Formats: sequence, C-alpha cells, structure tokens
Amino acid sequence: MTHSPDAPGNPGPAPDHAPDRAPDRAPGQSPADRAQSGAQSADPSPRAGSAPPGAESPCPDPARPDSTAPGPGPARAPAGLASPVLAPAPSLTDSPEPGLRRVLAPNPSPMTERGTNTWLLGHGQVAVIDPGPADPRHMAAILAALRPGERISHIFVTHAHKDHSPLARPLAQATGAPVLAFGTARDGLSPRMAGLPAQDGGEGLDLLFAPDIRLTPGDRIAEGDWLLEPIHTPGHLGSHLCFAWGDRLFSGDHVMGWAPSLVSPPEGDMTDYMESLAALARRPWRAAFCGHGAVCENPAARIAELLAHRRAREAQILAALGAGGSTLPELTAMVYAGLAPQMLGAAARNLLAHLVDLVHRNQVESDAPPSPRARFRLTAD
Repeated sequence: MTHSPDAPGNPGPAPDHAPDRAPDRAPGQSPADRAQSGAQSADPSPRAGSAPPGAESPCPDPARPDSTAPGPGPARAPAGLASPVLAPAPSLTDSPEPGLRRVLAPNPSPMTERGTNTWLLGHGQVAVIDPGPADPRHMAAILAALRPGERISHIFVTHAHKDHSPLARPLAQATGAPVLAFGTARDGLSPRMAGLPAQDGGEGLDLLFAPDIRLTPGDRIAEGDWLLEPIHTPGHLGSHLCFAWGDRLFSGDHVMGWAPSLVSPPEGDMTDYMESLAALARRPWRAAFCGHGAVCENPAARIAELLAHRRAREAQILAALGAGGSTLPELTAMVYAGLAPQMLGAAARNLLAHLVDLVHRNQVESDAPPSPRARFRLTAD
C-alpha cells in the first residue's frame, strides 16, 4: 500500500493527491522514465470510479505532493520527482540503470499510481525486490525478464501489503528462492500503537505473508554481483524495510516521489515514520527506487520535502483544534476541505496518525486513548 491523502499541499479545495500538472521534465526524473514520458497532466483529485477492480492498496496519503508550505500558491513538482503518469506500461520491463530491471505490476489505481514497481537486481543470480500482487500475468512478466541462464536467488519484501507481498510465495515455489523480510504484516508494532484501543486500520494488510528469513538491521545479503543492506523504516507499516544498494536506496513505500505514504494506526505510526525519514536523511543517497512511481534522483530533497510537508500538516491540525474542531470527522473536514469523497477515509486515517503523535508529544490531549471516537483538544499551557 502506498499513497496517502497527506501529500504536501494546500489545505484548501484541491486535494494533495497528485500534482495539478507535471512539467515536461521534472527535476529528478530518471533517463529511463524521461524517455517514455512527455508532458503529463494529473487530475488534482482522484476521480470517482477511477480505481480498477481489485485495487486494494490504500498507500498514498490523499494529498498533493506539490508544495511544502500550507496556504495558497502555485503547484510545483516535488523535489526529485518525475511526472506522476509515466511509462512503462504494466508488464513492460525497463532498466533505470545498469544491473537493475523494473517490471511494473498491472495494478494501477489512485492509491498505487501506475502500479507496483518490482525490481530485479543483478545478473545471473537475480534478487527480486517487492514481487507485488498475486497476479499470474505479473509473475509471468517477472520470469520473462530473466535472461538465458539466470535464476532468481532471493525474494525481498519491503512490507506486507497486498500490492507488494502476495506474489512472494508463488514466486518462491516456482523458483526455489527464499523470501526475506522483517516479518509479518503486524510485526514491528510500536508499544505506543500496541497500547491503543481497537482501531479500524488494517487497510490492505497481507495477513497470510510470512518470510522464510527474517532480516534485522546490520544484516548484509550478497549474491553474485549485488549486495543489499536492510534498513528498518517503520512508519507506513511497523515491519517496513528499505534496502541499501551501495549509495542507492530501494525505498518501498516509505519514500516516494509521486505522493506521501498513508500512515494508518495502529500498523502505521507517524512518530516512527518521521524518525525513519530523519534516519534516511543522514545518508547520502544517489537515487531512490520507489515502490510506486518514478525513480527519485534527488532523495535528500524529497525526504526534506516529505518532512516539511508533515510538519505543515501538523500545523494545520493544531490550527483546526484551535478553531474549535475536536472530533476526527470535524478535523478531517476542516483540514481536508474539498477533498474528493472517496479519499476522505484515507485522509482521516492519516489525520488520526498525526493526532496520536501529537498526544504522544504532549501537544494535544484526548478524553480517552486516541481512537476515531475520541475527542481531542490542545494541551493547556
């Protein structure tokens, strides 16, 4: 699951789901994406009925990644982001750089952009990163992307959402490769989230997923001409991993150019999400290969933009509380005024994640443990 209604953007009528208009060549667009994309125009809000049947991933934060500051202003492309509507078409393989292939899964939706990016790393002994949804067409495309004499040696999963992990087991059975991940869909839950009352949440979890090998920080996995380092990045999901490939990052759904990630309690944790972004920002990444959308060629700028966006969203929530909002529906209506109705549910989940974080940091109080039914207020000075 990927995108969220909380993309950096204005708090007014235009939802922050996608840029209003993408330039012919966005600042960080990769050559492979740029060669296949011209001037693209994205609808500023998801259209009713635009998600195809079976689109199950509430990944992006239903906001617009075109501005880091609240208030009116012209739309602009996010830092390091290519156009939000890009080739390759589903099941078409491309190579963003030597040693790396991408196969796009046929699961486009307002929440998954063009679909899930499945990455094939290396030559001969090939690593698959995020095999994607359990779609026979996608599995056939992955196997077809192998060159004569090549085999899949490892299957890595960034997190157990239905657009990333379900194909792992069928692909493992077909190839004999082990599945490697942090854990199951509900592993890595912070004590803060585990202590909350029952939440709605659980969007798009792949509850059947279980890895053959559990990865921990400090591990190094190498085969043939590649080496990967798992980095635990909880936030979008408690068990989310990114993978370092030298100075390049497979960022899953934690860092994406096209939109911010959905953070939905209790599996999603805004406090962890911000800390994970800050941790990634301390390393000099040359490029980020995202779970959805284009390659990000300026990860430092994009991470800074995502952090600034979340702080701006937090300021909007505090302002809404100061203006008299107290319940989750009231605050969602105030902060996401004009958002397309089908995105309001995801918006409310993101807003709740911010409220849980603000309560944790003693900036907000609630009349009960944070939940969709609690009432919230600013902490008294």
